[in-house]
Amino acid sequence: MPHSQASLRPLAIFTGGYLMMAFVSAFVRGNREFVFYIITMLILIAVVLLIHRRMPLKLSQLWALSIWGLAHMAGGLWPIPSDWLIGDGQPVLYSLWLIPSWLKYDQLIHAYGFGITTWICWHGLRQHLASRSKSPVFPSYGLLTLAAASGMGFGALNEVIEFIAVLTIPHTNVGGYINTGWDLVFNLLGALTAAAAIRWHHARVRQNP
Repeated sequence: MPHSQASLRPLAIFTGGYLMMAFVSAFVRGNREFVFYIITMLILIAVVLLIHRRMPLKLSQLWALSIWGLAHMAGGLWPIPSDWLIGDGQPVLYSLWLIPSWLKYDQLIHAYGFGITTWICWHGLRQHLASRSKSPVFPSYGLLTLAAASGMGFGALNEVIEFIAVLTIPHTNVGGYINTGWDLVFNLLGALTAAAAIRWHHARVRQNP
């Protein structure tokens, strides 16, 4: 069911507020990379709104996407002390190792973001199939594989966008081949976690209707 404008207003204020602050911060610092990402985010927001009009998303999904955007903006613009850095990289959250040698902030955000993407892909797939069959759709392993693969596909698109930034903007904080590989690994982990959570949730609902 489509959400009312009143229910979406706090989300719009929250998202618009942090994007405006991020733009000012990136512009003042001359951070062309994140000006590029903010413009990309505005395009993606327009795409999400178009999808939402045709296939209503849950309010929780819209908030999850907005929080992902905030985490992305903070990752590239929130400074950290230089002595917190391990290896190369700019002193921002994206370069921070949350667990040294095991987990970076960047990797956590990749897993979260493309887990959310997989959830939304499943939501769209389920709505489409339910409208055609006129009956509830259970998340089979085959359908969840399609949803997870779709989430991974959007993750690959994200790497293409980062590659465009590397080719067009000097001195980005995008890592090399190893970093890209780990990004894809954590995209996969996020997608698999989301698929497992969807399967578990629906099995629980069926047991306790």
